[in-house]
Amino acid sequence: MMKVDMKKHLTGVGFALAVLMVLAGCGRPVKYPNYYTLHLPPPPDPPAPENVHANLAIREFRSPTYLRQGAIVYKTSPEQIGFYNYHRWAVDPRDFLTSAVADRLRANGTFNRVTVYDGRSDVDYVLSGRLEELEEIDYAGGIQVQVAISAQMVSVATGATVWTNSVSEVGEVNQRDVPAVVSAMNATMGRAIEKLLTPAPAPVPIKAN
Repeated sequence: MMKVDMKKHLTGVGFALAVLMVLAGCGRPVKYPNYYTLHLPPPPDPPAPENVHANLAIREFRSPTYLRQGAIVYKTSPEQIGFYNYHRWAVDPRDFLTSAVADRLRANGTFNRVTVYDGRSDVDYVLSGRLEELEEIDYAGGIQVQVAISAQMVSVATGATVWTNSVSEVGEVNQRDVPAVVSAMNATMGRAIEKLLTPAPAPVPIKAN
């Protein structure tokens, strides 16, 4: 009887400890992700069109797979990539970049119409690009961010590439926290887009026969 009672006692103690552990775990605060977005100042209003007829469509920018997973990325070496589990993008950076480039090309006034590519054929040029890098850099002395973008424009009529450019910009981070990193990414992204579109893609003049 003593052994049976002892076994029941130990079982009861084990159950009580398990309940306490569950209750203790329930008392811990739940950690939710922080979400961030890229943003740039709006471009100026486009100039009044003057003898502008060409239409441009912009394909959604592509990117490496690791930049499409939602988490903000950091690198501790050129070969090693890390992710902030609780700091994520609220909007896909590819969507932001595509819209930002479209807005700035509309403001340029070089094309009659600038739209996001939807597969239709009533355009004269198609611009496509790639977000190569958007990450925090932790191995180059201090904390920096890097933004790299490439793009090219193709004539629908001829299939020829009539404009291409690529840029890589590095920005300094003035504080050791993620909001400061995102702020630096915004500023660096703005500079990268400005350099990418300088000189801006423009319709190719038609040569007379």
